[in-house]
Amino acid sequence: MPDSRHLLAALLLPLALVLGAMGTATGAAEAPQAPEGGSLDAGTADAGVGAPDAGVVELGLVPPQPVPSRKDAPPITRLRSLNRKEDLLSRAKLRRDGRLVVPGPEGEATLTIDASLQEQLTRIMKDYQVPYGAAVVMEPSTGKVLALAEHSEAQPDVRGLTTRAVFPAASIFKIVTGGALLEAGVSPDEEACFHGGKRRLNERLLEDSERDGACYSLAAAMGKSANVVFAKMTKKYLAADTLRRMAARLRFNRPIPFPIPTDVSLASIPDDEFELANTGAGFGDVYLSPLHGAALAAASATGVWRDPVLFEPGPGVAPPEGEQVLTPEVQSALEEMLEQTVTNGTARRIFRERAFRVPGAVGKTGTLADKNPFRDYSWFVGYAPKDNPRVAVAAIVANDPLWRIRGTWLGREAMRLALERLPAPPKAVAAKTAPPSVEPAVAESASPAAAAPAVAEKVPATSAGEVVAGKSVSTSAEPVVAEKAASLSVEPAVAREATPSSVQPAVAGKATPSSIQPAVARPTPPSPEGQDEGDEALEEGTVEMTAPAGNAGPITH
Repeated sequence: MPDSRHLLAALLLPLALVLGAMGTATGAAEAPQAPEGGSLDAGTADAGVGAPDAGVVELGLVPPQPVPSRKDAPPITRLRSLNRKEDLLSRAKLRRDGRLVVPGPEGEATLTIDASLQEQLTRIMKDYQVPYGAAVVMEPSTGKVLALAEHSEAQPDVRGLTTRAVFPAASIFKIVTGGALLEAGVSPDEEACFHGGKRRLNERLLEDSERDGACYSLAAAMGKSANVVFAKMTKKYLAADTLRRMAARLRFNRPIPFPIPTDVSLASIPDDEFELANTGAGFGDVYLSPLHGAALAAASATGVWRDPVLFEPGPGVAPPEGEQVLTPEVQSALEEMLEQTVTNGTARRIFRERAFRVPGAVGKTGTLADKNPFRDYSWFVGYAPKDNPRVAVAAIVANDPLWRIRGTWLGREAMRLALERLPAPPKAVAAKTAPPSVEPAVAESASPAAAAPAVAEKVPATSAGEVVAGKSVSTSAEPVVAEKAASLSVEPAVAREATPSSVQPAVAGKATPSSIQPAVARPTPPSPEGQDEGDEALEEGTVEMTAPAGNAGPITH
C-alpha cells in the first residue's frame, strides 16, 4: 500500500503543476476593466492586448485582432451587411417637422441626421452608380453626425458601409504620420528630395541619390501626397512606437462608441525600418471606416477627439468635452499642411471648379487600388471653413476599372452641400472666416437650361452631349475623346424638382441616370496595387475620357 500511495502521488504531482500553470496563464490574459468614470488611452496600461511576453501593453498600440493583408485578403471581400435591428437609419421615420426619429422603449428618439442632406448625398451616389460609396458629415464642435449616406451598385442589399472599416486608409494615414512628425519637432518647412515612388516604394528610394530631382517641404508633401518624402521622414524621425501612439490617440486599433455597430479601424505598424516607412507613407495594412474618417477630420480641425453622436441630446445637455489629442501648436501646423491639399495639391482642381467652390476648405486625399478583386479606392477627408470649422466630412468611393466619380469629388459635394444646409454663422465670425461662398448657378425658379453651371445654355433636348470647357459636344456622331478632361464637370441627372442645393445639372423631364450617364473613364494605373497621388487627374476624378456621355448606360462586366 505505501508503494501504491507513493506511485499515485508521483503521477498526480506533474498533473497539478500543469493545471497550476494553465490557471496562471489564463488569469494573466484577462483584460482589466477601465476605471469608472474614465477611459483607457495610449499612455494608460491595458494588459488586454498584446503578444505573449509583451508585458504591459497600452490600448491601441497593438491591433485587437489580426490585421488582414491588403494584397492577400482585402477585407471588402468579406463585407457583411447590418441586420434590421442594427440598421437604425432604415428604421427611422420622417417626422412632420422634418426630423428623423426612431422608436425606443421611452418613446421616439430624434436623430442628429439632416434628412435633406442625407437624401442629396445618397442620390448623387445612386445617380452615378458607384460600386461602393459612403459619405459622412459631422459637426466638429459637438460630434453630431449630420449625414451617413451610402450606396452600392455592386451589392444593392448591403447596408452599413459608413461604419465598416473595409477600406484601405491609403494616404489618409499621412494625417497620423504628419501629426507624429510635428510632435517629434519636424518643421512643416523642412525639405526632403526624392524621385519616383508614385505607385510603390523600395528601399533604394529612401536613400539620398543623385537622381533626386524634386524637393518638397513637409507641408508641400502633404498637399501633393508625396510618398517618398513621407517615407524618408518617417525613417529619419519616427520610431514604430511613436507612430503607434499617435495612431492610437486618433483611435486606430480602438473601438469607437456609436449606436450603429462600428468596425475598429485596424492599423498594422511594423518595427521593420522599411515597412515602417512604407506604412508612414500610406502603403501599409491600415483600414478606415468613413465614420472614423469624419471623426479624424473633426479632430484635426479642433485638436480634440469627440466620439460621434447620433441622437440629439436632451434640453440643456452640453456636448461632451472630448479628449485633447493634438496640442494647439501641432493642430495649427497640421492644418496649414492640410490646406495645401486644396490650394496647391491633389484636390486643387476639384475645389476650384467654378460655382462649386468651398472657401476655407482643408483636407486630405487618398488613393489606392487592389488587384484581386480589382478595387480603386479614393478618399477625401476634411473640414471647412478653416478658421471656424462647421462641418467635417469623409467620402470614399471604391470603383471598378470604369468609373464615373471618385472620392474627392464626392467629398467636396458633401462639404459644400452641408455648409449650405447650416444656418448662417454670426456676421462677426463670417467676416473672419472666409470670403462669401460662391453659390451654384441654380435658382429655385430656374429653368432646366439654367440650373447646370457646367452645361451649355442651349443644349438640344434630344442630345446628350459632353461638356468641354463649357461647350456642348454632340454625341450623335463618332465617340469623342476629350483632350482636356480636367476641365470637365461630371454632374449626374437632376431630379424633377431641383433645389438650389442640388448638385445635378438640369436634364429635362423624365430622364433616368442610365440615359444620361457622364463619360466613363479608365483611370487605372498599369500596376494597380500601388497608389498614384502625384497625378492630380487620377486623384481628382477628372481624367482623359474613353467614352462619350450620351446614352452610356449602366456599367457591365
